Amino acid sequence: MSVKLYGIKNCDTIKKAKKWLEQQNIEYQFHDYRSDGIDRELLNGFLQTQPWDLLLNKRGTTWRQQSDEVKNNIDQQSAIDLMLEHPAMIKRPVLVTTTTVMIGFKADQYQDIFSAEK
Repeated sequence: MSVKLYGIKNCDTIKKAKKWLEQQNIEYQFHDYRSDGIDRELLNGFLQTQPWDLLLNKRGTTWRQQSDEVKNNIDQQSAIDLMLEHPAMIKRPVLVTTTTVMIGFKADQYQDIFSAEK
């Protein structure tokens, strides 16, 4: 099974997801947006199964620093543009397996995903 984890290496939630995968002996590849980059094609791949407003992290500092005009007029295209410009605005982690794209980390949900894919 192919497992890829996307995020930023110093993110606490990424660290929890990595630790969980390692404890379960699940091999994965980690893609750091800051060092490995992000492009429109990758974001569009996430958005084939996940809504843009779930992928856009509105809790972080980067979102809060945006102007009210940007925040009040956000739509899918402007959200994609913002996430490309500021990868920290992508909710983390994004887990991609052969059959699943999941945003965020919850141990019980990861367990369900990997139990179903065995």
